Amino acid sequence: MADLNTLNDLFEDELRDVYDAEKQILKALPKIIKATSNDELRQALSSHLEETRGQVQRLEQAFESLDLKPKGKHCAGMEGILEEGSDLLEEDGDDAVLDAGFIAACQRVEHYEITAYGTLMAWAKLLGYRDAFNLLKANEQEEKAADAKLSKLAESSVNQEAMSAGQESDEDEEEEAAETTAPPKRRRSA
Repeated sequence: MADLNTLNDLFEDELRDVYDAEKQILKALPKIIKATSNDELRQALSSHLEETRGQVQRLEQAFESLDLKPKGKHCAGMEGILEEGSDLLEEDGDDAVLDAGFIAACQRVEHYEITAYGTLMAWAKLLGYRDAFNLLKANEQEEKAADAKLSKLAESSVNQEAMSAGQESDEDEEEEAAETTAPPKRRRSA
């Protein structure tokens, strides 16, 4: 573990942490994309996967602007968030409900990243790392846009579809129960 005696030490440590986080996301996101059933969600996540590749490149540029070798430090926080999301990949259920869960899992990732970038930007500003600041800001803006896109998708269709999925199965169960418990119909004699 690195000694953290200055704000610069802490900045470099956190930069390595977020670099590892983005690399973990690059490995995890294709699995979620493959598991989604909603075409708009799949498209949004595929688009963000490409953005994430660009974010990794920007982080590498930030390292270079500070004369540092791009190197990650294991991000346990992202590992935990991604592990929760991967648990959802193992679940059986209605596609719309699972898609709503995937959005929630992805938004947890986005919020973690937004927080990390915000902190790094504040420190970069104090330390006078203008180039790194601008690169980090570009990443943060993409994370915020991805989060907003996921919220809009959830609110405009996916959550409603998930809610309807549960109602349809409840109605089907109620109809089946009514059919099996209803007394037999009597025939009228003519």
